[in-house]
Amino acid sequence: MNIFGTAEGNRIQAADRGAGWRRWGPYLSERQWGTVREDYSPGGNAWEYFPHDHARSRAYRWGEDGIAGFSDSRQNWCLSVALWNERDPILKERLFGLTNSQGNHGEDVKELYSYLDGTPTHSYMRMLYRYPQAAYPYADLVQGNARRGTHDPEYELIDTGVFDENRYFDVVVEYAKASPDDMLMRVTVTNRGPDPAPLHVIPQLWARNTWSWKQGSRRPLLRNQPSDYGVGIDAQHPRLRPMRLDCDAGVPFVFCENETNVRLLYGAEAAGPFKDGINDHVVHGDATAISAVDQGTKCGAPVRLLLAPGEAAMIRLRFRPSERDRDPFLFFDALLQARRDEADEFYAVLQQNITSADERVVQRQALAGMLWSKQFFNFDVRRWHDGDPAQPKPPPGRTRNRDWMHLNNADIISMPDKWEYPWYAAWDLAFHCTTFALIDPEFAKDQLLLMLREWYMHPNGQIPAYEWAFGDVNPPVHAWAAWRVFEMDRHLTGTPDHAFLERIFHKLMLNFTWWVNRKDAEGRNVFQGGFLGLDNIGVFDRSSPLPTGGTMDQADGTAWMAMYTLNLLRIALELAGRNPVYEDTATKFFEHFLYIAEAMASLGNEPGFQGTGLWSETDGFFYDALRLPDGSVERMRVRSLVGLIPLLAVEVIGVEVIDRLPDFASRMRWFLNYRPDLAGLISRWAEPGAGERRLLSLLRGHRMKALLTRMLDEKEFLSPYGIRSVSKAHEAAPFRFEHGGQEYGVTYSPGESPTRVFGGNSNWRGPVWFPLNALLIEALRRFHDYYGDDFLIECPVGTGQMCTLAQAANVMRERLIALFVKGPDGTRPAMANNRKAPWPGEEALEFHEFFHGDTGRGLGAAHQTGWTGLIAVVIQNHAAVNAGVPLPMDPAAHEGEKPPAPPFP
Repeated sequence: MNIFGTAEGNRIQAADRGAGWRRWGPYLSERQWGTVREDYSPGGNAWEYFPHDHARSRAYRWGEDGIAGFSDSRQNWCLSVALWNERDPILKERLFGLTNSQGNHGEDVKELYSYLDGTPTHSYMRMLYRYPQAAYPYADLVQGNARRGTHDPEYELIDTGVFDENRYFDVVVEYAKASPDDMLMRVTVTNRGPDPAPLHVIPQLWARNTWSWKQGSRRPLLRNQPSDYGVGIDAQHPRLRPMRLDCDAGVPFVFCENETNVRLLYGAEAAGPFKDGINDHVVHGDATAISAVDQGTKCGAPVRLLLAPGEAAMIRLRFRPSERDRDPFLFFDALLQARRDEADEFYAVLQQNITSADERVVQRQALAGMLWSKQFFNFDVRRWHDGDPAQPKPPPGRTRNRDWMHLNNADIISMPDKWEYPWYAAWDLAFHCTTFALIDPEFAKDQLLLMLREWYMHPNGQIPAYEWAFGDVNPPVHAWAAWRVFEMDRHLTGTPDHAFLERIFHKLMLNFTWWVNRKDAEGRNVFQGGFLGLDNIGVFDRSSPLPTGGTMDQADGTAWMAMYTLNLLRIALELAGRNPVYEDTATKFFEHFLYIAEAMASLGNEPGFQGTGLWSETDGFFYDALRLPDGSVERMRVRSLVGLIPLLAVEVIGVEVIDRLPDFASRMRWFLNYRPDLAGLISRWAEPGAGERRLLSLLRGHRMKALLTRMLDEKEFLSPYGIRSVSKAHEAAPFRFEHGGQEYGVTYSPGESPTRVFGGNSNWRGPVWFPLNALLIEALRRFHDYYGDDFLIECPVGTGQMCTLAQAANVMRERLIALFVKGPDGTRPAMANNRKAPWPGEEALEFHEFFHGDTGRGLGAAHQTGWTGLIAVVIQNHAAVNAGVPLPMDPAAHEGEKPPAPPFP
């Protein structure tokens, strides 16, 4: 696979050399309202302080939003499309959804849209928005969800009936680049309904408000500038070269200012026109709401269409440097088609091993969702706390993120979702980067490094989690992602980027030290990580003080740290091959892993605490251990991903490493001889002529097999669509724990969360989640690297079907893929929410946050392509395995022939 031999591949390489092909992209959020950055309330209620109803009239401080938006990398100029069906009370300019308190399962977007295509340099992008012809049911959605409880499904837009009889418009927005700064925009609308229907399409261009916050700031200017080619706009910005916007619709642009309507919201005297001027002009016919002198900082071209059933109409725009004075539409369609053809060529090379046309569609739309979700994130925490010089001082008592005053972000970041998460989430980002490495490894590497830069990482070494609470604790997967991206980049390009690996390694060691110093409360090499991103998976809210008092020894927290140690060991060994200095560091992480493994094995030998450590020999499973103030210890016998995460801490030190690094090998052997008690925690295999290999894992053969027997059992973890987050056995036998007259428990809940813990919009008590499935698949491959084809395990348990660990990994891949591909009945399990399928026109997929543990129905955020975008990697690797092509992580991919496997102990 060599995507760099394509036209788009050449553009990626040119962008990496500074050619600017990524300077413009889909960096505009589709929801800026309700975010922490825009919240200046004393109580920190972001949803209530800046609601959706204010968004059309109130200037944002830290960013902008718009449907199908495009902007430069600093969001100076913003392009998007607004719509009006002559029935709505407002223009449809941005996405609507329910706040955390309004939704019966927390916040939720209530729109139908999909990202259809995209290239890494955004030379071609395409998305679809479905707009009802009836009045958009804002109030009905709020009231309908208010009537439902946590055990009810969400009341969705499709449930309101506004799409009945196909009475809606398909709005397809495409972008193509003639050059890095020359953008083509095409809006195609189709009436899917049975009757003629009117639609106003208003392409909009505006400047992010950067002038209202500091006195003397220079203001951009948009003004009418007719030319020989029709209606056009002159765009002057103090930070950018002069630009021009042309539209072929033949209607005059109207103008207003991207400033708050203080007259409407606060009753203050002001002349306007304001941010909502175009809305008031189009919807209410108010000519005084727009500029009388045809200039401002926001403009739009209101185009009214009356479309017959099935009829389509097209509007074309071009935004480019002013000096290019030639007909903007002369070769417009041919150029756009050429960019689309180049996108086809790019993906044809990427997908050459994928034989299923349906899987190719799924992968391409998943990658499109990833590309469309790259957004400009702007947040200066100190300025946010202190307030702006030209604005009133924020109220006292605002404490959110006060320990993160150094954080000052203004970058393009891969977001989990353009609506629910218009902010980065650090552990999500690690998974995003492994997907981006398929198509744009330089961007993936830059993203991983970004989180470790001085204006992100805390001086104490902590990586910021997310804007709601930068100090929260997520699993330490950054090192895993760095190594995976390094491997994938080497596999793709043939050249290992040791400069990247060395650069990120030093920063990761700072973060590792923070974990060791802050999350190992008693210095026992046992970690109480807290939340760890798994929301409600445990008996208690692990981010808060335990209601019982005491502490929780976390099987997952400790296993994550063991995995982190092995990731850093693997990176150090790679770097040591070029610089012997790193052999000492590799030795340090080798020994540190053994100390954690020892703690994991020996914890819990207190009287009355049956079993060894966090491991229950009776159950063949790892559990958290609750240490109560009276000194007693209770095992939390919840069979969940918490007990499977120890599988992830696995690494194989191969023959080539031991032969290449004699100092490390000598120190390793000395240490194991000096500490024979620790030597028993790892497996060693040496065969004459084959050399020596070591398996570093929290699990020797017996425990690994016991855990896999649970994980691959369809009555427990193995669902038809991947590994569940809680064992299905808890459906009939919920876990119960009583303390102080209060009962706590966990039951198998395969769908939406039945509680409001963590807002109720996430559930780790039964559904299938992609990130952990991806890691478990990789762990099986690592174990297979050591044990080889002679070690067989029953999969699924109870069927009598025996397979290798690599084959078990492929079974899991097939089940994850089954979420998205069409089944025998022609439906996709993940799209079961979309009960109106098949829709007329192009099929549009959604990539949900998590999936029902039994049916595979998509749940949570509808477009959290972020880590569900891992399906692109799953499909790629599944196809490679079937084609007999080595995966990036396989030794044969870059280390020559694999040595013979050891006997299974």
